Amino acid sequence: MLDKRIIDLYDEYTHRPLSRKEFLQRLTWLVGSTAAAMSVLPLLESATTLPVRPASNDGLFTEYITWPGVSGDMKAYVARPEEAKPYPTVVVIHENRGLNAHIEDVTRRAAAAGYLAVAPNALAPSGGTPTDTDEARKLFSELNAEETLENFVRAFGALRQRADCNGRFGCVGFCWGGAMANNLAVNVPELRAAVVFYGRQPALERVPNIKAAVQLHYAGLDERVNAGMIAYEEALKSAGIQYEQYLYEGINHAFHNDTSAARYDEAAAKLAWERTLEFFKISGRVNNATPLVQKNCVTNLL
Repeated sequence: MLDKRIIDLYDEYTHRPLSRKEFLQRLTWLVGSTAAAMSVLPLLESATTLPVRPASNDGLFTEYITWPGVSGDMKAYVARPEEAKPYPTVVVIHENRGLNAHIEDVTRRAAAAGYLAVAPNALAPSGGTPTDTDEARKLFSELNAEETLENFVRAFGALRQRADCNGRFGCVGFCWGGAMANNLAVNVPELRAAVVFYGRQPALERVPNIKAAVQLHYAGLDERVNAGMIAYEEALKSAGIQYEQYLYEGINHAFHNDTSAARYDEAAAKLAWERTLEFFKISGRVNNATPLVQKNCVTNLL
């Protein structure tokens, strides 16, 4: 496993962000030489370390769709079982790299579990996801937060018009997408379940607006995101929001991303995904029309 200081530096680079020049200078200082920094770099760049699982559309229908955004068309990847009928719908929300092959793979996993799975691309109005991850991060830093949130909120209106959507919605987001999942829970009353993988918390004063059940997955070493964990939990409790919270000790932010050798933790990723699908299936959430039953459930063990 890479030194935690290196992981933390890369997180600072990808989320603040630092300039690439300053990032490489600090990485070189940490590892001792330019040559060592260049050998570590491929382990950090998730898009180039491990291959995306081979695409398999067996038993699935896939397509791309568009809908009007605030300042340009939004685009999303769609996957569902082949049979054309109404399905419960899960919105899959990418990291701060835009809609890429990895997230399309996660979308197919949700579809294979019996959902109409839809993965919007936040960068669609900016021309789509660039192949260069540094350029993608730059585009994310330039997004208007309010417009981007509204673009995702509008997705639910567009999906309600589809014959293969039964009107029951959940969402799951990762990193940047986890923060978006939290904000959708605050802003989309018809959302029944929101699953958040290591995402920043919403404004605490907005938490009472949440109508969905919330499931939260945190990485034990993720100090940046975890700084808001306790306050968010207290706000959920105070508002009587149904939630589950899981803390996976000893692993890094982005542990579910199986294209990142430096971060991916197979055991935690599989367990968290199993918990996600089970959360969606529980009566009163995405798969069932029964109203939600409010209760708190907290688990801090892997």
